[in-house]
Amino acid sequence: MKKLMLMLAFAGLTTIACAQSGVQFQEKSMAELMKESQEAGKPIFVDMYTTWCGPCKYMANNVFTQPKAGEFFNAEFINAKFDAEKGEGIQLAQKYQVNVYPPFLILDASGKEIGRIVGGDELDGFIQKVKDAVK
Repeated sequence: MKKLMLMLAFAGLTTIACAQSGVQFQEKSMAELMKESQEAGKPIFVDMYTTWCGPCKYMANNVFTQPKAGEFFNAEFINAKFDAEKGEGIQLAQKYQVNVYPPFLILDASGKEIGRIVGGDELDGFIQKVKDAVK
């Protein structure tokens, strides 16, 4: 019994560690994100998604969960995601004229768009697109 409990505890810790190794998306309002961006001196990376968007789901499940994604995005950006059809996401989708999914916005601390990537990609290609977008 002790061995089984130890194995379950280890499996739980492994799951937690894996879950935290990808991109850490903040669950905050845009006003809070802009304040954090200003304090941290980092731009904001915004994943504008919908529940019905296949490429949005692919990015969320297969790209942003990778440790390398976490290393890059967590170091370089304040990360957030908004459902473009709910809550504040509706206003943000209108403000940033989102009409193709998935869009990924890069914003400065004042909320001004400084870059945009449309569509998903494999991790290395996506990171390069993000780097190109902020140049």
